[in-house]
Amino acid sequence: MSRRVVRQSKFRHVFGQPVKADQMYEDIRVSKVTCDSSFCAVNPKFVAIIVESGGGGAFIVLPLAKTGRVDKNHPLVTGHTAPVLDIDWCPHNDNVIASASEDTTVMVWQIPDYVPMRNITEPVVTLEGHSKRVSIISWHPTARNVLLSAGCDNLVILWNVGTGEMLLALDDMHTDLIYNVGWNRNGSLLVTTCKDKKVRIIDPRKQQVVAEKDKPHDGVRPIRAIFMADGKIFTTGFSKMSERQLALWDLNNFEEPIALQEMDTSNGVLLPFYDADSNIVYLCGKGDSSIRYFEITDEAPYVHYLNTYSSKEPQRGMGFMPKRGLDVSKCEIARFFKLHERKCEPIVMTVPRKSDLFQDDLYPDTPGPEPALEADEWLSGKDAEPILISLRDGYVPIKNRELKVVKKNILDNKPPPGPRRSHSGCDPNVSQPALQEVLEEIRALKETVQAHEKRISDLENKLCQFTNGTD
Repeated sequence: MSRRVVRQSKFRHVFGQPVKADQMYEDIRVSKVTCDSSFCAVNPKFVAIIVESGGGGAFIVLPLAKTGRVDKNHPLVTGHTAPVLDIDWCPHNDNVIASASEDTTVMVWQIPDYVPMRNITEPVVTLEGHSKRVSIISWHPTARNVLLSAGCDNLVILWNVGTGEMLLALDDMHTDLIYNVGWNRNGSLLVTTCKDKKVRIIDPRKQQVVAEKDKPHDGVRPIRAIFMADGKIFTTGFSKMSERQLALWDLNNFEEPIALQEMDTSNGVLLPFYDADSNIVYLCGKGDSSIRYFEITDEAPYVHYLNTYSSKEPQRGMGFMPKRGLDVSKCEIARFFKLHERKCEPIVMTVPRKSDLFQDDLYPDTPGPEPALEADEWLSGKDAEPILISLRDGYVPIKNRELKVVKKNILDNKPPPGPRRSHSGCDPNVSQPALQEVLEEIRALKETVQAHEKRISDLENKLCQFTNGTD
């Protein structure tokens, strides 16, 4: 008689729990824009939510501790002239957030640690390069100030936010609307999904498609794809019968998935959120009222269903806290910020443990706020793994670090070599006598101008006297 052996896993009993009512964020008018974005971004300091706004696009930024009812006059971040479609916090500076909009621009904002008195209307830098609305933005995981944007013009652009310059434009790779873009762990590759039903693995610096899979899911609804820590690809999509599916792919054999599971029949696109430290994927569907979570392992069947967090209210969007923002004393392994129509509800995922001591197995060293590379180093071909930090003593957010944008001055560019039509003071080869001659000419011109000014003034005075005399 065969006995069924239960798979051993420390995450088998993970459970989700909403916070108490006084720890929610109430009275927030969440955006009603039709877009498969998550509408929410969180970090250890702030929660940012895209909101309804008349005459342009806006999002609200709240300190994590500012729970309860939000004042209707709370300052917003307003600067876009059309609805905001996506927002993303910089992983290397908790006070910097980027926003993408229907107005075709990407803006980067500096958020102060205190609550401002008025709306924030001036971005640190505005990035203009798309010709249609921009629906996706994502920061590079290890390089400082590198930001990716993807628009409805089928164009992916990489920016250096520190200079406001476009680094790379990937313009001939996608034939239709881009659904999502994701980085791998060290930021050397991109995975993209597109309306042409293809998943592409792209090396952005070589500007070439490394691997491609046609129709990973047979359905016509949008596909999502993310990188796993070991380089595998996790996708969500739909079957021909409109059943929602998840699949895991090995890039060494991209023809067939190593795991494929069907879940349910629903219209909502599944947004995958991945925790590389625990190797757990959380699936949240827009319009769903549940969060399903799966553990990814190296042994067949590779994708193991753990559990489902269910609630009564459907979700309009979802924010996912980075690992360094979690409470390690309560064995919290994930925290979601679920958007309702008028509020934001944090949901805590916990591993039940009896001991109050730090749990090393739950909290391996995790990516910290320090970048491993500068933008120029990454662009030149360097790669580096994220710089890790320990959560043993908890994580204390760093105080406000200002984002400095140094725009390159076109006047700083060296003039092209070759014969010049005229000698100017910028030419270091100009001889001393020639320079003296130019200065003498300038002095003479100044004297002439002053003499003319005196003569004009005298004539005006005479004219005044003549006019007064005739009156």
